[in-house]
Amino acid sequence: MNTLKAFNQCVLHLGRLARESGASRFIGQGLQTFSDLVPFTSAWWGEMSTPAADVPHQSWMHGSLNLPESFAAEWHPVAADDQFSHATLKQPGQVLRDKGFNDPSEAVNAFARRYDLYHLMSITYELPESGLMFFVCLYRGEREQSFSESEGELYAAYCDHLFQLWRFQVQDMIRFDSDNGASDAGVARLDGSLLYVGARLCAAIQRELPGWSGSTLPPDVVAQLPKAPCVIRLGRCALTLSPNGEHVILSLEAPSGSQGLAPRERTAAMLFAAGHSYKEIARMLALSPATVRTYLRNCYVQLGVKSKVELGSALRSATVLADAARRD
Repeated sequence: MNTLKAFNQCVLHLGRLARESGASRFIGQGLQTFSDLVPFTSAWWGEMSTPAADVPHQSWMHGSLNLPESFAAEWHPVAADDQFSHATLKQPGQVLRDKGFNDPSEAVNAFARRYDLYHLMSITYELPESGLMFFVCLYRGEREQSFSESEGELYAAYCDHLFQLWRFQVQDMIRFDSDNGASDAGVARLDGSLLYVGARLCAAIQRELPGWSGSTLPPDVVAQLPKAPCVIRLGRCALTLSPNGEHVILSLEAPSGSQGLAPRERTAAMLFAAGHSYKEIARMLALSPATVRTYLRNCYVQLGVKSKVELGSALRSATVLADAARRD
């Protein structure tokens, strides 16, 4: 009974935070409230892409408690081998718990040891309007107790509230209908750190400003935030910046379908759909494997597909439509 009362108090306080606190601080403050009920040493949350076309997943927007700003960037090189991360992405809505530095990859274990991430508890949610996944992960050190099953149940119930309230805040700011999606939108703080980002916007920024890996907008875009409202060019796209209190809303206007693909992206996609591996495509096009992976990720996002079969179908359909348009 005491636990139930404490949980209800946490949820009530979370509701107050949603009404009174700025959206940029809501998740962090909400998790700090939960730590009174289920203590933890550190936390990490954000939006993450799922693996596709041999492209490892990575976090595109993130926040943390008691972890350095470089945490996400340090994790990205080992992301493809992180078995716990893969497992939670495959089981949305389910709490996963683990302990020990026992990943098959020693690089992942070294990363976990560096920050004493011995006990893990994570939950991931589908965020279809963004084209990404939303995750929240808690950590305890090696000298602390494991997360228990009952703590996992409290965590699942609390994160359901946390996720939905955060989602409502974002929807209110960018004013989109979740059925229509907001993959072309983003919400940034004035320092350029992201509160929300859609997969198509990620793909466009990465394509036009190579080397960008998420979390904070590229310097070229950050420099324009104080000038909002304004429109800036992002390669073939127009990026509208609109002020919203302490945030700036980003809206991407890009060519639709395969018309939005660069010629080399389209070529790489056609070769991949035809059965070539990304390493073979890299040799054929005289590109690095990393560049081919980026091209394929952009194609998957731009065309809204999730498999090689869907990719081939989308490319064929676009070709038929283009041929019909030329005949007309």
